Amino acid sequence: MTMRTLASVLLAAALAGCAAPLVPGVPATPLSSTDAYALANRITWGATPASLERLQAMGMSAYVAAQLHPGNAAGLPSEVQAQIDVMTIVQQPLVKLVQEMEQQRKDADANGSDDLKKAAQRAYQTEMNRLAREAASRHLLRALYSPHQVQEEMTWFWLNHFSVHQAKSNLRAMVGDYEDSAIRVHALGKFRDLLGAVVQHPAMLRYLDNEQNAAGRINENFARELMELHTLGVDAGYTQHDVQELARVLTGVGVNLGTANPAMRKELQGFYVRRGLFEFNPVRHDFSAKELLGQPIRSRGLGELEEALDRLARSPATARFICKKLLTFWLTDDPPLALLQAMEQTFESSDGDIAKTLEVLFAAPEFSKTEQQKFKDPLRFVVSAVRLAYDEKPVLNVGPMLNWINRMGEPLYGRATPDGYSLQSAAWASPGQLTTRFEVAKAIGSGSAGLFRTEGPQAQERAAFPQLANALYYQSIIKTLGPATLNALEQAASPQEWNAFLLSSPEMMRR
Repeated sequence: MTMRTLASVLLAAALAGCAAPLVPGVPATPLSSTDAYALANRITWGATPASLERLQAMGMSAYVAAQLHPGNAAGLPSEVQAQIDVMTIVQQPLVKLVQEMEQQRKDADANGSDDLKKAAQRAYQTEMNRLAREAASRHLLRALYSPHQVQEEMTWFWLNHFSVHQAKSNLRAMVGDYEDSAIRVHALGKFRDLLGAVVQHPAMLRYLDNEQNAAGRINENFARELMELHTLGVDAGYTQHDVQELARVLTGVGVNLGTANPAMRKELQGFYVRRGLFEFNPVRHDFSAKELLGQPIRSRGLGELEEALDRLARSPATARFICKKLLTFWLTDDPPLALLQAMEQTFESSDGDIAKTLEVLFAAPEFSKTEQQKFKDPLRFVVSAVRLAYDEKPVLNVGPMLNWINRMGEPLYGRATPDGYSLQSAAWASPGQLTTRFEVAKAIGSGSAGLFRTEGPQAQERAAFPQLANALYYQSIIKTLGPATLNALEQAASPQEWNAFLLSSPEMMRR
């Protein structure tokens, strides 16, 4: 049987929804290697020998507690952190970075010569693309190597939930800070704090056009998505009147890229708020009486927004909407009702504590005993494959990973619409998607795939070959593989083919 034929067999099995074995029950301690592998594969971006060792040494209960409450524990390996520390998005504060890029754009547009203007505009676009690539590269490095895997997964989850598209305006200079200061620091905290940070970040305000929202010139875009996509959900029973009232609450909430504050009458000056690039301009605010979800909003400038966010964040509809998405992301496309209700109850009683809500999920029998129903989205497929292939060996260049994710239709900060990428398995299980996955698996399994070669005129390269036929495979992975996959592996003509067959197998497509 040729490599092409074997690949077709594996891809057909994956497309048919070949179910992985039942995840074993979780004993108190110790965990068997097979149980630990199944649990590590579900609770991390992808099981590795190192993550399995940590899980077995700590026991599931202690491991989950450490994941949900990482605190100030040690983070990335020093070599990986060094790659991040030299990034412009780390070295320059958001305000300075955005203002410098805005000045570069203005200078380019003001250039009198057509040729010089085009060159300057190209330079501006190139630098903006580089900044966005830095943010995406940092995201992947953290997903690959952070010991705080749940925090990194929840960072992606919330980035997708509060999705922005980097191609709009100057968001490429903002997405790194948006991820780091609005999303990541609140990923396991209180939902209300997360919501407030997102709503007042310039990336979200600019993406959903709230800069254009002013008294007498209402723009409902942000208000509608804030209710439909971010909090209550589309079926929560709110009305068009509620959208209009929330849009009025949001008037004057915007972005100021300049260094000066706007002029205004003395009686309005006490209402003015500026924090970094965020601005509440009372000149643009509608101070008239408002009502949201059947209750009045007390007129007091920016305080109206805080009251509205409190109401949205603490609505039972929001608890249900968020908990259902969490269950869909972590466990299954068809969330069990009893578990959903238990998570909702905890979400409400804990005032939206994300970590406590996840504790309910991770402690549930369904989390450790149900079949692996989740088909990996492109990002998880790529990250889990590289983690399995190289464990904690730091890559030098995540560029190939970014290219693979882009090819499969899930680039970071690349969703054009504000609904985020689908969390449903069916969205990613097409024949074309699976063919591309086999090509990616072949690239990873055949050698370093460019992951260990830096870019630029003084490129460096480090010898690396994926080690998949290791102790983890023989102690754990092999026990989860079906007959078709085992047969394909037996017929592999080389270590490279063997690696490709394993990484593209139906079992490796699921978590």
